[in-house]
Amino acid sequence: MQTVRSYLFAVAFYVTTALFLLLGSWLLLAPRRWAMEGLRQHALASLWLLKHIAGTRMEVRGHERVPQGACLVVSKHQSAWDTFALVPLFRDPAIVLKDELKWIPFYGWFCVKFEHILVKRDRAAAALKALVEAAKVRLAQDRQVVIFPEGTRRAPGAPPDYKPGYVALYEVLGVPCIPLALNSGVYWPRRSLMRFPGTIIVEFLEPIPPGLPRKAFKAELEKRLEEASNRLVAEALASGSGPQGKSG
Repeated sequence: MQTVRSYLFAVAFYVTTALFLLLGSWLLLAPRRWAMEGLRQHALASLWLLKHIAGTRMEVRGHERVPQGACLVVSKHQSAWDTFALVPLFRDPAIVLKDELKWIPFYGWFCVKFEHILVKRDRAAAALKALVEAAKVRLAQDRQVVIFPEGTRRAPGAPPDYKPGYVALYEVLGVPCIPLALNSGVYWPRRSLMRFPGTIIVEFLEPIPPGLPRKAFKAELEKRLEEASNRLVAEALASGSGPQGKSG
């Protein structure tokens, strides 16, 4: 049964996404804030479909820790779910993404319209400099900069693979850093169309104030993020939901 529900959700999700992109294409010429609202509505619609078709819900903890103004959010990345579901949790997020995405018709054009931070990963030094400069501009607009420090999705429990970009941002931007832990990979696994019933938990951890030495910040951030994400994954597995609770 869950296999059927998963495939039904996949159809609904991709059809809905295509409709948002095509019917909302006029937003490419509208003010950015209008386009961002369209992005937010797409996320809310997708979460609704996920809940009512696949039985996958979302719980948010510690949201009060996110400032209304500019900040740096460093998030664990386990699933494609993270790329849309986190959007409504922020007032005006600027998400760090790979530059190649901008060439995808409509989707990529909207990434440019949203003024996300698109980074070329083939030239490390130049990419890092471009990342920092773009983030400065977004912070000057009073936006929240959101980065997935591992650069790609990692399965729950996989050894961490943090890239240096988030440390450079912390050093230069001089704003609080909010670690964001989650367990989305348990319910929306990468490279699979299966979606499992249960509750994806997103947890904003205590902010790390600006000004810590580079090594101290890196150690603190990674320790907090790994421990919290592993705890959330263990909580999901102990709940009896997710893959171990599937049927069909």
